[in-house]
Amino acid sequence: CKKKKKSRIINFSTFIFFIVVNEFCERFSYYGMRAVLVLYFKYFLKWDDDFSTTIYHTFVALCYLSPILGAIIADSWLGKFKTIVYLSIVYTAGQVIMAVGAINDITDGNKDGTPDNMTFHIALSMVGLLLIALGTGGIKPCVAAFGGDQFNEDQEKQRSTFFSIFYLSINAGSLLSTIITPILRAQKCGIHTQQQCYPLAFGVPAALMVVSLIVFIVGSGMYNKTAPSGNIMVKVCKCIFFAIMNRFHNRSSQIPKREHWLDWAEEKYDKLLIAQVKMVLKVLFLYIPLPMFWALFDQQGSRWTLQATTMDGNFGLMVIQPDQMQTVNPILILIMVPVMDFIIYPLISKCKLNFTPLRKITVGMFLAGLAFVAAALVQLQIDATLPDFPSSTEQQAKFINMVNRSIDITAGKYAFQLQTLQGNEEYYTYNLPFDLTIDSGPTETIRLPGGTRNTIVIVEEAGRMTNIKFGDVVAKPEEGANAIRFFNGFGMTLNITVGEEGFGNIVSKNMSTYVDVPQGTAEFVIKNAAGSTCAFKREFGFGSSYTFIIPPTFILEENCEEHIKEVEDIKANSIHMAWQIPQYFLMTSGEVVFSVTGLEFSYSQAPSNMKAVLQAGWLLTVAVGNIIVLIVAEAATLPDQWAEYVLFAALLVLVCIIFAIMAYFYTYIDPVQIEADFANLEPEDEKKKNLEMTKKDMVENHDEKKRRSSNEGKIVQTNF
Repeated sequence: CKKKKKSRIINFSTFIFFIVVNEFCERFSYYGMRAVLVLYFKYFLKWDDDFSTTIYHTFVALCYLSPILGAIIADSWLGKFKTIVYLSIVYTAGQVIMAVGAINDITDGNKDGTPDNMTFHIALSMVGLLLIALGTGGIKPCVAAFGGDQFNEDQEKQRSTFFSIFYLSINAGSLLSTIITPILRAQKCGIHTQQQCYPLAFGVPAALMVVSLIVFIVGSGMYNKTAPSGNIMVKVCKCIFFAIMNRFHNRSSQIPKREHWLDWAEEKYDKLLIAQVKMVLKVLFLYIPLPMFWALFDQQGSRWTLQATTMDGNFGLMVIQPDQMQTVNPILILIMVPVMDFIIYPLISKCKLNFTPLRKITVGMFLAGLAFVAAALVQLQIDATLPDFPSSTEQQAKFINMVNRSIDITAGKYAFQLQTLQGNEEYYTYNLPFDLTIDSGPTETIRLPGGTRNTIVIVEEAGRMTNIKFGDVVAKPEEGANAIRFFNGFGMTLNITVGEEGFGNIVSKNMSTYVDVPQGTAEFVIKNAAGSTCAFKREFGFGSSYTFIIPPTFILEENCEEHIKEVEDIKANSIHMAWQIPQYFLMTSGEVVFSVTGLEFSYSQAPSNMKAVLQAGWLLTVAVGNIIVLIVAEAATLPDQWAEYVLFAALLVLVCIIFAIMAYFYTYIDPVQIEADFANLEPEDEKKKNLEMTKKDMVENHDEKKRRSSNEGKIVQTNF
């Protein structure tokens, strides 16, 4: 036995390596995939913001519902080791299916860059997400507990060191993945056409999951594998169910009432278990308002990421992708946890304020509400910079003057003058066809399709003014790109390229198609049929749209950019992503106060053998919180995103008040003392039982003697 313990201590660093590397790879895989998920829904599967948010939170909810299933399987059937291995295989299969489903070339038969069978990709994605949810949730309650099982009772210090390293690996995996995976997504890849590289963004997490599984299996011979011993959650549920059914069967008014409804389980379960279940239910009752916090918290990966797509991510030394803003949360956690523990809480204590755990949780919920108020204020600023796009019954138009002199234009109720090679700064909105008059020429009725933006180019042909209509983009360019096109006013066909993308051959007095140009410096190359070329560079921000005008006087020479004019159709994103930092700061501060304190409070109020039940209950609040997002996102149908943020903030503040009232009436208990009291009562109960049995035996013996004496009397009387 001593040799075995010594061997376990010697191999401490070895088996720690296998378990910790497994957890790091798994967390990298999960958070990396999740970081780009909502953008994958929006830009690859072409879902709108609301539906993308709905599916995202459905997935997260499943990830936090499945731990209950994983815990039951591990404790009642397979054991922790086999559960981790089998569900990791399911997990890995899900990641691989997700990566395969993101390859658009599989169904892109006409090689135009758009999948021909989107249903196939959606089906693969949904199957992959379901397997991932079962896998990651199923192993969540097992890995940490399995690591703890590797230590003997006298290895408390080593166990503490293991858990410190274990949770460090979780934070390291999530932090690195939310930095790296968005970078991989932003790369261009593809066989036929170059697209955002979602297969790589999902493929790397899948590869890490394969590594995680292999590393964990390699260490199999070193692990201490405990056999399944029954799941306490099942026992708790059976106890509650029996109490309810027993009370239902004994609902007659003639039957004496009992102090607590759980006392109706005394016929089958011992008093200690019933008392422990009472303590657990008391804490679970306080959990009822908590899902609202998670409803707001988990929108960092959905609504806040979508908000970041409409902002400027240029930080000077680096450009931040919208999905990389989520890294602010783990970075701030590493800062805020020690700040709270060593500065804020001690200061509050010195001020003689009784900052109880339940008060901390209340403050955490309030801070999360403030975070959404901050998000709403940022959204209002963003909305103020967004174009006013037409409704389905409206048409919008702007004009470009390609005549070599200024002209006067009357377009409906609008009258203005345009200089040569100049366009309007803003679009004019019309509800009906309008009359167009150029200078003092004839009037022409212009009819435009509803819900469209249009550019009307004025050209002169044989001394007569004519107009040419072109459709414009009616939404902000996706993924922060810039929608660029060229109008060729030159007298011959021109070919224009930017990087590997081409605008095609643009004939004279015609408009090119749009090409999405990423943020940064873009170099355009213009070439004529004779092979003469010129190049010019242009700096772009995020989310703009420009029409570049090549004039009739254009010359293919070294400084050709001096002749090229531009018309801004959609302004670039002007609200900086840094404005999201305050809302992330408030949300992270709320998380540190809420989540850490909540777990600490739950453990302090839970019986020693029912920590897992409260852990499952805590994870269940996360799942319910994500379900709340689904309901609100689908049912609210608010026209403005800022209004939805305010709605969530108001709901959380309301729930916060309800929780504060519930907390006010909560009485803190000491589960250890209660369990000890029951342990001391058990011998007394045995004595009482023995005494009752002795009394019963004495009474029975007395009755038996009396009966015999009576029988003998009857016999004597018969003889005489």
